[in-house]
Amino acid sequence: MGYTALYRKFRPLNFSEMVGQEHITRTLKNQIMANRVGHAYLFNGGRGTGKTSAAKILARAINCLNPKDGEPCNECEICKGAISGSLTDIVEMDAASNNSVEDIRSIREEVNFLPTKAKYRVYIIDEVHMLSTGAFNALLKTLEEPPEHVKFILATTEPQKLPATILSRCQRFDFKKISNEDIIKRLEIVCKESNIEITKEAMQIIATLSEGAMRDALSILERCIQDGENQINEDKIKDLVGIPKMVYVHDIVEAIIQYDVDKALVTVNEVLEEGKDISNLLWEMIKYVKDILLYKATNHVELYSEEEKIKLKEISETVEKERLINLVYAFSELENEMKFSTQKSIIFQAGIIKLCSKLTINHQAGDSELEQRVEKIENYLRSHTGNMNSYRQQPVGMDVKMAYNTPTSTTQTVQKNEKKTNSGPKKMETSTYSNKVEEYWSQIVRDLKQNGKIVLYTNLMNTRAREINDMTVGIEFPNGLTSFGKTVLEKQENIKEITNLVSMASGKPMNIKYITNVGNVGETKEPNIKSIANDSDIPFHVIE
Repeated sequence: MGYTALYRKFRPLNFSEMVGQEHITRTLKNQIMANRVGHAYLFNGGRGTGKTSAAKILARAINCLNPKDGEPCNECEICKGAISGSLTDIVEMDAASNNSVEDIRSIREEVNFLPTKAKYRVYIIDEVHMLSTGAFNALLKTLEEPPEHVKFILATTEPQKLPATILSRCQRFDFKKISNEDIIKRLEIVCKESNIEITKEAMQIIATLSEGAMRDALSILERCIQDGENQINEDKIKDLVGIPKMVYVHDIVEAIIQYDVDKALVTVNEVLEEGKDISNLLWEMIKYVKDILLYKATNHVELYSEEEKIKLKEISETVEKERLINLVYAFSELENEMKFSTQKSIIFQAGIIKLCSKLTINHQAGDSELEQRVEKIENYLRSHTGNMNSYRQQPVGMDVKMAYNTPTSTTQTVQKNEKKTNSGPKKMETSTYSNKVEEYWSQIVRDLKQNGKIVLYTNLMNTRAREINDMTVGIEFPNGLTSFGKTVLEKQENIKEITNLVSMASGKPMNIKYITNVGNVGETKEPNIKSIANDSDIPFHVIE
């Protein structure tokens, strides 16, 4: 007798042997015991979740000569013939290779004949979504009103591809993904009967890699014993499926957290030299960072040895949660970039170098801080317009604080004005503009400063404007546009405000377009903000 694959050798023969689908097996057994078996079933679910196994068990159970509690006996003539494949009354059909109208017409002709031995003639059509439109139409009438001695069991992984007329004629059962716990329980039974020595960690890895498919889990297990050794551990599985060792994953993540680009690249090269898949490495890195974040929150993780837990604890104490969350997003973006590249290793290494740069990691945070600082100055100007000479001003750290040098009555008056001013947005003062865009643009920029729009004024004070066409005004940036300035100017409220001012000055609805000089994009942000602060006699002090 030839070799039989593990997933075929250990295919469930009873409903009780199926794992993870109790909600379905319980219903089917009740229908069989109550003699209320339907004429058409649709089994839907992911690969390896037991659809075909359940169909075969159901076909035997309704034809079994000695059923017990809705289960087939697997000992009678009918059951043995069905298991061996010699019983012609149970027909299995693969719709992927038999999807034509002629194939369905042959079924329509056969259903008129009585079964030879069994009580029912059962048709199991696997991958039914592969049938052609004509084949579905040919099946409709037979599926709706088959002879009493005929049952249909359809199985598919993509029910959305089936016509509604087919779905409405079937009892639908959705097979869910099998949990890791159920897969491990089944693996323990298989390994015990096959004399395979396997560690718990190895079974956990197999269950994770199978992604809820029992057939995939047994296929991975079978690959591990093909070398003739019946001993399986964690490292053996990782070598077979191309998953890098945990020490490599730890070293790369640790190097990124410590901004050690040399260590990160050396470790990445070691992984690549061993022939490991770069996508698997990135997947393991994302999972590892997630586990670090989980450990910081709960002080508990699974699937790690004691030595690995110690390393994970040490690294979790040196990094903040926000940094870990940013790394997960960064790794996910890197994964998307690699999908559309023919040079995955180069993209991966470049991404690692980028993540090891403090400037790159802190760039967004720096922009946010700077925006907050300037916003404080802007709020100050809005609330103290007209009272600039009433105070002695001094900077304290990142804040702009005022030391009052006026009588108490004056201070109280100013405080009342502050409350009144802050109670709502200040309406922007407008001016009479020239008809030429080159002339009125400089006046618009000056008005932004006078009305306390310091952030906008800072980024527009050295710009020029010209009319591109009858409906668009281009705003040129001779000195370039920084990333911070781009963030500010592209805010919807700022675009709307500038557009309204330009439209009002032009006397007709206008759109605006930013025209930048790419060569000067890297210009620093601080000098412009400092200069406007000095021009406005505002103390400005930045602490790095």
